[in-house]
Amino acid sequence: MIKKFIYLEWKAFIRSASFGKNLAMKIILGFLMIYFSLIFIAMGVGAFYILKEMHLEPFVTINRFLIYYFLSDLVIRLLLQSIPVLNIKPLLVLPFKKPVIVHFSLGKTVLSFFNWVHALFFVPFSVVLAIEGYDITAIFFWNLAMLSFIYINNFSNIILSNIDKLFIVFVGLILVLGGAQYYKLFDVTTFTTPFFQGLYTIKGLFLIPILVLTGLYIFSFKFLKKNLYLDAGLSVKEDVAVTENLSWLNQFGTLGTFLKNDIKLIKRNKRSKTTIFMSVLFLFYGFLFFGNSHQPPVMHIFAGIFVSGGFLFVFGQFVPSWDSSYYQLMMTQNIPYRGYITSKWWLIVIATFFSTIIASFYLFFGWEIYLTIVVGAIYNIGVNSHLVLLGGAFTKTPIDLSNAGGAFGDKKAFNVSAMLLTLPKILLPLGLYAIGLYLNNKNLGLALVAGAGVLGFIFKDKVFSLIEKRYKIEKYSTINAYKQKS
Repeated sequence: MIKKFIYLEWKAFIRSASFGKNLAMKIILGFLMIYFSLIFIAMGVGAFYILKEMHLEPFVTINRFLIYYFLSDLVIRLLLQSIPVLNIKPLLVLPFKKPVIVHFSLGKTVLSFFNWVHALFFVPFSVVLAIEGYDITAIFFWNLAMLSFIYINNFSNIILSNIDKLFIVFVGLILVLGGAQYYKLFDVTTFTTPFFQGLYTIKGLFLIPILVLTGLYIFSFKFLKKNLYLDAGLSVKEDVAVTENLSWLNQFGTLGTFLKNDIKLIKRNKRSKTTIFMSVLFLFYGFLFFGNSHQPPVMHIFAGIFVSGGFLFVFGQFVPSWDSSYYQLMMTQNIPYRGYITSKWWLIVIATFFSTIIASFYLFFGWEIYLTIVVGAIYNIGVNSHLVLLGGAFTKTPIDLSNAGGAFGDKKAFNVSAMLLTLPKILLPLGLYAIGLYLNNKNLGLALVAGAGVLGFIFKDKVFSLIEKRYKIEKYSTINAYKQKS
């Protein structure tokens, strides 16, 4: 039965309408995996000796910061790691047992890069510990505990991605712990260090994370199996219809029609509402950089772009995927691409404007910091808004708005492809700002970034023509991609 699933997964991959894109992306990701694997191996081998040279006890120091290591890993998983996704509907009418479907889907995550890459740190580090005279048996059990924590994160990712209330609690916990540690109000490592150290010194303590892992797997299995029904997690949830005319937008003609559709989409669907929540979180991104002497000054413009551009990155990167469920119908209605693109652009501009106004609380750090955020907003409106719309022509990732909470439904607002497409939006302003810093003139760096945004706004019509042309070229491949996965 499992072999049959593997066979079906392979056929789905090679027969995909976007096979060429998937193959190219997997090759790129392969190089990135090799790169990060080498980094983890180097850290595993060198950590002991680097810490020793800093006159720190290596093993105790590593155990002290393991809590942040695993929390950071879980945050990265929530942003990047895909939760189990299978095309369930055809399987439920075939003689496949539900437990087998769930076990296979959970098993897919076990071999994920996000899991085994950690072994490239812990195994070399443990070998060095053994060479340096630590108890080999105790190190072995400590490694079993570390492996358990890695897979605890794996299954916690699945649970948090499916249960919104727990996700909100987790985000709140991270913000509280991070803020308390940053402002030296509370140090969680005071309580966690003895536990992680005890996994080495206390016999049998390693069984605790193993038991927790077992419990999480059973919970994940039961949760997904419970929702594995056509009339539950996979069916369209019906609710009381609430009509909204938004007639005041009619004065803008075709543009107003598109804006009305987008506003209704955001208000009525669970996944699109998440974009608002994520945009609010982005507003606090600057606290990691502003007023932090450990961050290089060039990263200030990085923070300014993300503080003002949360909605742009979360919502904009999935244009036109938000409309994937009825994209084919739209293309039969002789919809003007220019009007469609312009409506998305105005939505991004309005969200960026309001984010910048709300972010005025950064005036607490001084006018210079808030000016950086304003400059980031100008760049987002003039340049990044065009880049996300252009990237939308190539990002053919369908979004099932009716299946935000179903079993095995992919609810993530981020994926690896989207993150890779984000890089060009960040590197250019960083480079421009760095020029100003290199010339010892921060205002010049801000002027260069703002100037790029203004130029983008001036040439908006020409840029829109290029974007419109690209959307027309990609029209039928986009329809095929959406149709295949609908």
